[in-house]
Amino acid sequence: MIQQVSDSELKLMKIIWDNGGSAFYAYIMEELIKAGCSWQKNTVITLLSRLVEKGLLKTNKMGRRNEYTAMVSEEDYQAAQTRTFLNKLYEGSAKGLVATLIQREMLSAEDYEELRRFWESGESGNE
Repeated sequence: MIQQVSDSELKLMKIIWDNGGSAFYAYIMEELIKAGCSWQKNTVITLLSRLVEKGLLKTNKMGRRNEYTAMVSEEDYQAAQTRTFLNKLYEGSAKGLVATLIQREMLSAEDYEELRRFWESGESGNE
C-alpha cells in the first residue's frame, strides 16, 4: 500500500516526477524558489527524509550531492489515493463519485464527452 503524503511532501514529489522521476537536492530547491516557496533548507531535508521513510523516495549519494529518485510513479500514487478516497467517501463506488460530479455540475459536458471517447476507445488501461 502506498502511504498518503502531506501537501508539502506532495509538492516535492511533483517536482521530482516532473523532472523524470529523479532530482538533485539543488534542483528541488531551485524549483521551490521559482514557485515562490521560501522553505528553509532544514524543512526541505526533513520532508525529503519523511518521503524516504515512507518508501516513496530513495537517496543516491553522488559525492557530496544527494539525488532523490521516486520509488512510485505519479500515476500509481494517484491511483492509490483515488482508491482510498473512493473507499472512504463512496464505499468503493466509482459510480457514486461520478454521480456526485455530474449532479453538482463538477463535470462539464466536454469532460463527459472526452471520458466517453476514452472509454469507447478501450484505452482504460485494463487490457
